[in-house]
Amino acid sequence: MKHIFIVNPHAGPESAAARIEALIKKAELRDYEIYQTKAPLDATEYVRSRCEAEPDETLRFYACGGDGTLQEVSAGAGGFANAQVACYPCGSGNDYVKYYGEVGDFTLERLQKGRVEKIDLLSVNGRRGINACHFGFDSFVAEKMTHLRRKAVIGGKNAYKTSVAIGLFRAMNNDYTVEADGEILNPRGKMLLCTVANGGYVGGGYHCAPRSDNADGYLEVCFVNPISIPTFLKLMGAYRKGLHLDDPRFDKFIKYRRAKSVRVTCPKPMPVSIDGEVVNFSDFTVTVDHGAVNFVVPEGLSANRLEAAKQG
Repeated sequence: MKHIFIVNPHAGPESAAARIEALIKKAELRDYEIYQTKAPLDATEYVRSRCEAEPDETLRFYACGGDGTLQEVSAGAGGFANAQVACYPCGSGNDYVKYYGEVGDFTLERLQKGRVEKIDLLSVNGRRGINACHFGFDSFVAEKMTHLRRKAVIGGKNAYKTSVAIGLFRAMNNDYTVEADGEILNPRGKMLLCTVANGGYVGGGYHCAPRSDNADGYLEVCFVNPISIPTFLKLMGAYRKGLHLDDPRFDKFIKYRRAKSVRVTCPKPMPVSIDGEVVNFSDFTVTVDHGAVNFVVPEGLSANRLEAAKQG
């Protein structure tokens, strides 16, 4: 097996390349390479080209960065039987790995001893994602976050909170029409936000999809109608903790569905966030690539935190 570390030098407050190389040497890995990404989508093209060039070699790609780096590596590895994807989270959000446990659980040592599980990917008009596609209030926030990540005080881990504060005044009533497996969720074409998830968390720790199963071939669709700012602020804490699907206070605001396909239309191109990358669409469809990626779950962690909770 070849161990290939894909390092995003721009993820997190500082480049992790030197730290990762020191960890690799400490782990005494013999057959390894380090590749630093050069531009957006570079990781996807690099991983895909390696998989095509070495079809008989088992290639384990370590995504060293945040959710964006993991998304790019997974998109490149998707569909290749010889590829495995591991994540060494060192970005500012690291939301996808929270599906399994804590960010600190994804150490190089535990990844080396981990097991490989097949997981799903999202496909948004052909663009693959691993964690979540969200739009409305959430995509406005994600777009703002890209400008705030490296700002002092209001950036870094505070970037999401800062972006939310701005969104309260500018993104509470949004023009998207959402259809889940043929059912139109908002005939009037208005909403606060909608999350179509494969993982469980967005925004640095908001448990948006507490019932998610990332290997079942279904999308988790959480649609929220427009609400007032006071109501939003009152309910935000419960939403962060993932209690919104069982809290009766949310019943008149939320529609929750599990679907194979979600189509969204807008009167004009509007922002859509795919694992933190914001693109603009006026008509897009989200589908599932079932079992598309071989994902490395660190030693000691359940393949599904939801199932682990049920068991005990």
